[in-house]
Amino acid sequence: MTNPIVVGIGDCKISRDPDSVLVTYALGSCIAIMIHDPLVQVGGLLHLMLPDSGTNRDKAQEKPFMFADTGIPLLFQGAYAKGANRSRLAVSIAGGAQMMDEAGVFNIGKRNYLAVRKILWKAGVLVQAEDVGGVNSRTVHFDIASGKVSLRGAGTPSHELVAAKAGADRRN
Repeated sequence: MTNPIVVGIGDCKISRDPDSVLVTYALGSCIAIMIHDPLVQVGGLLHLMLPDSGTNRDKAQEKPFMFADTGIPLLFQGAYAKGANRSRLAVSIAGGAQMMDEAGVFNIGKRNYLAVRKILWKAGVLVQAEDVGGVNSRTVHFDIASGKVSLRGAGTPSHELVAAKAGADRRN
């Protein structure tokens, strides 16, 4: 029996319960980052909304998981506190769609994606799998026991997020 744990917008959950599945809904221009240590079965899911906390420092103090630059370090610190080891972490990302901005004026999804990749790159963290871009929202299910991430887009069947082969582009 699985224990679903819902991760809201601008929130983060970390679990060491192998019966848990972290779930986030309606991932549009937001980005979900999933990290998993298979040895100790620790997993975390961050659902961030915006790339940079500098746009609203007060909000960042109140809701640090809302922003890439404040939420990502807290995601990793929380996983380490539950026994995860950096060298074993598998990292996946999803989201970053272009929602309600057909002209590409704000490009929030793209800006979120670039901010996440830059922060992870600077930290020396490699992303094993991603499903980003496009124009549709996604729902993410992240199984703590196996580390499997499944995605379902609006009007599309569920599929598993798997690591891309070298040189492959997983963005749609």
